[in-house]
Amino acid sequence: MVYVFLANGFEEIEALCTVDILRRAKIDVQTVGVGGKTVTGSHKITVVADTTEDELSNTAPFEMIVLPGGLPGADNLDASYKVDLFISRAISEDKYIAAICAAPYILGKRDILKGKRACCYPGFEINLKGAWVEERGVIRDGKIITARAMGYSHDFALELVEALSGKAERAKIAEGILYKA
Repeated sequence: MVYVFLANGFEEIEALCTVDILRRAKIDVQTVGVGGKTVTGSHKITVVADTTEDELSNTAPFEMIVLPGGLPGADNLDASYKVDLFISRAISEDKYIAAICAAPYILGKRDILKGKRACCYPGFEINLKGAWVEERGVIRDGKIITARAMGYSHDFALELVEALSGKAERAKIAEGILYKA
C-alpha cells in the first residue's frame, strides 16, 4: 500500500499525477486527507480523499508514503501528528518515503536527510539539513525519493513505480503514457 497524504494547500499535479501513474502500474494507493476527507489544493482544486488521517490506523501496513509539496500544503503535512507517525514508522520499518517540491523540508527538519542526496524546490535547500543537495529533477537515495517541483511530477511518479515494481514496469507505464524523458 502507498499512502499519499493530502493537506489543504497541496500541489495538485504533484499529488494526482503520482496517484494516477501508481494506479496505472496496479500499485495499491490511497489518498489520505489531513484535516478531513475533502481537501483543497493550492490552486483551488478540491479533491475527496479515499480516507482521512483520523480513519487511518496507526498500524496500517504500507510500502511507501508520499508527501506532495505546495504551500501551505507542506506546512500542513508537517504539522500533522499522523504524518509524523507514518514518517517515523517508515524510517523504523525501512519503507520508502517520497517527497516533492517543498515537502522534502519536512524530512530535513526531522534529520532524515543527513548524508543523503536530495533535491527540493529552489529556495528550500537550507531546510534539507545534512543532505547533499543536488539540482537534479528526481533523486533516489536508498529509501528516500525527492523531487524538485511540479514540472518533474511524471519523473517522480515513474521513479516511485520503479522503486516498487522495477524498471520493466516503469518502462511499460512510460510507454503507455507516451512519456519521453
